[in-house]
Amino acid sequence: MVEVRAKNILALLAALGFSTAAEAGGFARGTADTDILYEAGTFAARAGATVIVPNRKFDTNSNPALIGVNPFQSYVVPSAAVKYQLVPNFSCAGTYTHGFGAAGDWRGGGGTVTGKLTEEFLVHEFGLTCGANIELGNGKLWLLGGAFVDHFDYERTGVVRGALLPALNGLPTLLELDGTDVGYRIGVAYEMPEIALRTQLMYRSGTSFGATGNLTAPMAALGLGLSGSPATVGTIGVGRLPQSVEFKAQTGIAPGWLGFGSIKWTDWSAVETLDVFGPTGAIVSRNEYYWRDGWTVAGGIGHAFTDRISGSLSVQWDRGVSTGYDLMGDTYTVAAGGSFKDDWGGEFRMGLGLSYLSSSQETAYPTAYYPAGNASVDSGWAVSFGGSYKLTW
Repeated sequence: MVEVRAKNILALLAALGFSTAAEAGGFARGTADTDILYEAGTFAARAGATVIVPNRKFDTNSNPALIGVNPFQSYVVPSAAVKYQLVPNFSCAGTYTHGFGAAGDWRGGGGTVTGKLTEEFLVHEFGLTCGANIELGNGKLWLLGGAFVDHFDYERTGVVRGALLPALNGLPTLLELDGTDVGYRIGVAYEMPEIALRTQLMYRSGTSFGATGNLTAPMAALGLGLSGSPATVGTIGVGRLPQSVEFKAQTGIAPGWLGFGSIKWTDWSAVETLDVFGPTGAIVSRNEYYWRDGWTVAGGIGHAFTDRISGSLSVQWDRGVSTGYDLMGDTYTVAAGGSFKDDWGGEFRMGLGLSYLSSSQETAYPTAYYPAGNASVDSGWAVSFGGSYKLTW
């Protein structure tokens, strides 16, 4: 029967090789592991992590020392989920992941011409999602819903640059922000375990934030006097993160074989700028994005070699969202994964992905009014690898 093996192959790479595509679709990183709601048994827990190592270098930059430098930093996406079945037809799951993030390091070329050395943005997502199901036909209809908390962390280091304050050039600056917002997700699914069929449509709301923090810089650079001694002022960062809709499907196609795929729309056009305001209300800095909406399309096939060992192969395309303000081009990913069930009721999953990162060119910054000018990156590659372990009883 298809059920014996195929239903054990649950799109293994959704949180493994596919995570590499985060370099194309804006700040996207991990997705909450709400699939644990479908696991059999009263209790289930799964935890893992994926490491993504991108390599894409500048071929044009206003700072010649940055040409040939890879500013895109490696990162880790953790994932944890715990599910408890309260009654036979109702379960809830707590989840944690890094929903969004980005990191850049320009120290290898001495920083950007505006003085930026490093920049990191990270969103910790803590969620609670519940699912109720009823028998419908030969399968089950699920209604899904819950809430999540996004906690934003932002840090940027730099040095003072500019002709207006030449005596301060090279002195350090530090900007730190953090904030929290609440969102929700709702969805519907239908499954027929006998043939490993499952379809799911899930909506995740966007979030917005007014993160508070501090800017530390020389007093003269902050307009507090003529001294180069450091001073700290309060700041507020204002920005948005996108909503999304994802449809996923899988089905057994032959004994021991499973086909799966997904399509996701993300409202990246809602992400226009990250504005930081000082204590007087004046803008301290602005990151410009002005992205277009993103589309992510994936598909693959899985095979159960034995009752304990399964594997899968998949491909994904993630449309770049850049409109000329930054360097987010298309990403194409090929990934492979495996699953092994042990003697203690656990399951270990592992995956490896290889992504092609297309070249990208900024076009929105005429040097007549923007000293950094336009930058571009050549095409490159990213490697992702990870694993997870699940227990069910």
